[in-house]
Amino acid sequence: MTEHTSRRLQATRHTSPTARKALGQHGEDRAAAYLVGQGYEIIARNWRTRAGELDLVARDGGWLVFVEVRARRAGGTGLPSLGSPEESVTPRKQARLAAMAEAYLFENPWDGPWRIDVVALEIRPDGSVARLNHLRDAVGGVP
Repeated sequence: MTEHTSRRLQATRHTSPTARKALGQHGEDRAAAYLVGQGYEIIARNWRTRAGELDLVARDGGWLVFVEVRARRAGGTGLPSLGSPEESVTPRKQARLAAMAEAYLFENPWDGPWRIDVVALEIRPDGSVARLNHLRDAVGGVP
């Protein structure tokens, strides 16, 4: 086996659907713990709609907050970079988040203000958080 083939197989192994799901779940757990530490109350996790899934739904004082969690492996893994977790929240993803938030509000009426936040994490190979960035009101154009 050549060195190139070995690296390609290693990259494939590390980006398998199971590995991505585990990284995503770990990121959601870390984001939820961070938000609770900031005084948020988590009221739903992995709320599903036809359009997709809301990672976290929380209350921040009088605000209802829909939280998109984006986790990436921290640099130094030897794998090609996929960009920052923040960069993965594309305009298309933002539109889907707004639609999912509206679906949640249809099923769970809320008269107060609401917003969509993004928690971006970079996770080290040992599972610790290398970087966490909480972007409040990250999706524009939401009432």
